[in-house]
Amino acid sequence: MMRLLASTVAAQCGLAIRITKTTSALSSCVQSPVASAVRSRSMCSSAPGAKERRLQVGASTVHFVEAGDGIRGVILLPGALGTAWTDFKPQIEGLPALLPHHRVIAWDPPGYGKSRPPDKQFTVDFYERDAAAAGELMQKLGFQRYSVVGWSDGGITGLVLAAKQPERVEKLVVWGSNSYISDTEANIYEGIRDVSKWSARMREPMEQVYGVEHFPKLWSAWVDGLLRIHHERKGDICSGSLKHIKAPTLVVHGAKDPMIIPDHVPYLLNNIKNTDLHVFPDGKHNIHLRYANEFNAIVAKFLLA
Repeated sequence: MMRLLASTVAAQCGLAIRITKTTSALSSCVQSPVASAVRSRSMCSSAPGAKERRLQVGASTVHFVEAGDGIRGVILLPGALGTAWTDFKPQIEGLPALLPHHRVIAWDPPGYGKSRPPDKQFTVDFYERDAAAAGELMQKLGFQRYSVVGWSDGGITGLVLAAKQPERVEKLVVWGSNSYISDTEANIYEGIRDVSKWSARMREPMEQVYGVEHFPKLWSAWVDGLLRIHHERKGDICSGSLKHIKAPTLVVHGAKDPMIIPDHVPYLLNNIKNTDLHVFPDGKHNIHLRYANEFNAIVAKFLLA
């Protein structure tokens, strides 16, 4: 099905489609085959040369990890309730060697992980607020222009940031992301609200970050936030803003991603001016963890081009 989708997108947009089959071993800290994005977040929380720092960004004290010492910047934006270490350890470890002229910044968004208290408030504009905070963080670190690499919710934040501050974002990479919420996805979110129905392997990584009692409350609040956008904004997260993105954009897609409907891939390609697509035919939602080495190489090549 994804081969058909890729061919259709290529015909519509004139893009060069690269379909990659990957079978290499996982990073030593990643749990074996990834049945779900959440389960795969159980990872080691250190990397040689990486530094943990905090900066005041607006009203929030933001925790982030910094790796590499280049003069160019790239920020990694995690998924829902995600943190620098839970979502991006293979990138924190691997990208600096591939991007020697970059500093890699991976943050805990305000209200997540070590960027608490307080917990995040999931208002209808929480992606916009995260995008503004990410931009301010990079400017405080001395980057007037920088690249953005965002997964899932972080990809949405990246889309918003690139649309709101096109002069700041040099290049953009997103995967597992959407610019609107369909009725089908609203039902998916409601269906995963009750974390007691999750397997222990899915729950435990987030319970380690937020606590056994608090994680269900914060996750339910996230679901409420997405449903609020679906109801109050008719599902429009940032669809109308995509036309303002000027940065060359790479959409990476796992063809077996269960978290987003396939329609989002051609939608992004058709509505962002300068896009390319890379497909992992057997990839799911967390291709950057399941195929860490290949993913890092693809991202590095795109950022250096």
